[in-house]
Amino acid sequence: MGRAIECHPPVPRRFIITAVAAVALAVLVGVGFLAWIGTGRGLVPVPAESPNAADIRDLYVFVGAFASAIFLVVTVPLVLFTIRFRRGATRREDDGPQIRGHTNMELAWTVVPVFILAAIAGFTFYKLNGIDNAPAAGPSGALDVTVSGRQFYWQYTYEGTGVIAVDRLRVPVGRVVDLAITAPDYDVIHSWWIPSLGGKRDAIPGQTNHTWFEAKRVDVYDGRCAEFCGIQHALMSATVEAMPEAEFDAWLANERRAQQEGTSNLGKQTFESVCAKCHGDQGQGGYARAIAGNALFNDREGTEFLLRNGLRNGTRVMPPVGKDWNQEQMDAIYHYLNRNIGPQSGGTGGS
Repeated sequence: MGRAIECHPPVPRRFIITAVAAVALAVLVGVGFLAWIGTGRGLVPVPAESPNAADIRDLYVFVGAFASAIFLVVTVPLVLFTIRFRRGATRREDDGPQIRGHTNMELAWTVVPVFILAAIAGFTFYKLNGIDNAPAAGPSGALDVTVSGRQFYWQYTYEGTGVIAVDRLRVPVGRVVDLAITAPDYDVIHSWWIPSLGGKRDAIPGQTNHTWFEAKRVDVYDGRCAEFCGIQHALMSATVEAMPEAEFDAWLANERRAQQEGTSNLGKQTFESVCAKCHGDQGQGGYARAIAGNALFNDREGTEFLLRNGLRNGTRVMPPVGKDWNQEQMDAIYHYLNRNIGPQSGGTGGS
């Protein structure tokens, strides 16, 4: 008699799907880190342009390498073993063979993870000092800026000068910038984040958080609010413009004088960063109603009352966007609205 041919049941579809998914993830992890080795990009943060951002990037890559290796070491054998030792024709009620413990293997899978965790913890604490603590400032000292997160814009105040900027922060290259990040008591939580210049810091009403950065080169760095803060959250962008120190010093001095004299573009800047996000860049309306041609902007006191107190009209609510603006900023936005959005501007928007 011929020898019986042993047949195995076909491989179930779920095993094939699992195997394909594991291989795809392994390839993704490998390609991501190979891309980083070759180009500095891939599955890692954006290129670092500040020492604290570089520490965050190093920490991400260090922990990510361990996590990726552990993922591959666990997932790939798991899929292979699942396919190789699948149940097949064995009854569900049958017990598998009883295997005694393996002391060396058990020690290995206990000791190795301990060393991995110790290495990750040690490297993390080593990097945290550079992430949280700014280095000693140079001869010019640190530049102190208060960052205020508001619905839906960022307002910057250069301490010691009173200069105000909205959404766009100008800083000198190679100088430590200390940021005090907060939000007004009447506002909500925001999160200031310029990925190339460091980690996120929450702007919490009534509290102050601190962070720092030191831009390495002249460039414009983009970021945004990283905490969902309301319907126009997507428009709450942030920009840092790093410029040569001499050029920055000249700009800051000129801007201080211009804001005190009422000749700066602070009104235009405030309108574009605060009002236009809801009312349109010409006051033509958008999320909120049209304000072009509104006679209110002929009334100095009425305009200030609206900006400082907001408005509730049925289901539509205008927050008190200018509740604590100083008089220079309030004057600047009033004159801009009066000349460019009010009736004399030729606008024909709603009243």
